[in-house]
Parts: sequence; C-alpha cells; structure tokens
Amino acid sequence: MPDDPALTADCASCFGLCCVALTFTRSADFAIDKAAGDPCPNLQADFRCGIHDRLRTKGFAGCTGYDCFGAGQQVSQVTFAGRDWRTAPEVRAAMFAALPMMRQLHELLWYLTEARALPASREIHAELDAAIAGVTVRTEAGPDELLATDVAGERARTGALLTRTSELVRAQVRGRKKDRRGADLMGARLAGADLRGTNLRGAYLIAADFQGADLRQADLLGADLRDADVRGADFTGGLFLTQAQINTARGDDRTRLPARLARPAHW
Repeated sequence: MPDDPALTADCASCFGLCCVALTFTRSADFAIDKAAGDPCPNLQADFRCGIHDRLRTKGFAGCTGYDCFGAGQQVSQVTFAGRDWRTAPEVRAAMFAALPMMRQLHELLWYLTEARALPASREIHAELDAAIAGVTVRTEAGPDELLATDVAGERARTGALLTRTSELVRAQVRGRKKDRRGADLMGARLAGADLRGTNLRGAYLIAADFQGADLRQADLLGADLRDADVRGADFTGGLFLTQAQINTARGDDRTRLPARLARPAHW
C-alpha cells in the first residue's frame, strides 16, 4: 500500500498553503468566512496553526478533514524551490493556484500507487507503472508547466486504470457484487450490512449508518462519508479510501481500517 512520504502531508515542510490558498465558508466545518488568498487568523508567523490541537472544538472541523496528499510540501519545496509567499510576494498568485492542481495530481498518484501494490492488478502493472511515471513528471515541473497541466485529461487516463483495478479486485469476492456508483444513500440504515466488493464509487453516504457493516474490498473512490457512522465497520482491503474520507466519518476503536490509513485522533 502507499507509504511514500511524498504523498503524506508534512506541514513542517509547507508554508501553510492550505491555510491561505483555500476558501473557508462559515458553516459547521468552519467558524469563519475566509477568501482564497487571505491567511487564516490562526496561522502563525512560522506557518504553523495556532490551534492545531483544538481545531474541532474551535469550530474548524473542516481543517481536520482536509488532506493535501503531500501537495503542500511539494509546491513549497520543489515547485517554488523553498521560496515562501511572505518573503517572496511575487510568487503568491502562482503558488496559491498551484496547490489545488498539485493536490489533484498527488491524489492520482495515491490511487495509482495503491493499485500498483495490489496482486490482483498484476496484468495491468506495466500500464500502472507508465501512468505513475507520467503523473510524477507533472508534479516535478516548474510553476508555468505545472499550471499548464491538463489535470482533467490526467484524471481521465488514470480513471480507466483505476476502474480496471477495481473490477479485478472485486471479482475475487464471492457472490454477486452490488453496483451503487453515485447512489444517494444519505442517512441510509446499513448497520451490519454485507457490502463486500460493492461498488460505492462516488456514492453519497453522508450520515449513513454503517455500524458493524462489512465493507471489505468495496470500491470507495470519491464516496462522501461525512458524518457517516462507521463504528465497528470493517474497511479492510477497501479500495481507494483516503485519510480525508475517514477523517470526516464517525468511527471508534473497533473500526477496521486499511493499513495505510491512520485512526483519527477525534474518534
């Protein structure tokens, strides 16, 4: 499974980009409105968050659910070679525009690296290797080339390989597999449900009850798990599940996660 530190957020090597480049909208996730390009008032001079250990209690739950997949340090240290937006204000606009693009590319690398590590995808390993190499080149480019990247095209090319990987993995699950791609399952009562090998790609699972559900080998790419109750659920071998998705759900010490993911501190 992906264990590349380049795909894991390292805030100490980033110039607080997510705290500046992104928009905050006052809601259950953010205590304030903040325009893109304006520093969050909690951002300190050393680019650290002044309330990092109290984000949820201070009304910034959205920050705990965000994951840049290592894009922040890549933009800070590689794309802009260590120049920061405070001491080099001429890079501000390009740096802030680069973050969401780099995040998408790093997210693709996360999925591709996961797919490449699965024995079931052996027959397409060469294609996955080529895709990983191609996206990696994009992430190592300079600012102008990065900002000119056709991210939508990269996603389309990657998507076909991820779909094939999903099919190969889920074919190993015995029995008929459900296809719930894009399904509206908001608030659904699925406690204890057998969802092994189910395709839940892009499904709306907001506030759904998955207590004790079996989600092994389920495809969860892009599924919205905000406020979903996953206490005691089994995500072992879950496909394309990210830390950001897990961070927004409600689990406990009985929830079984893929080895590549960390149990959120607020569970």
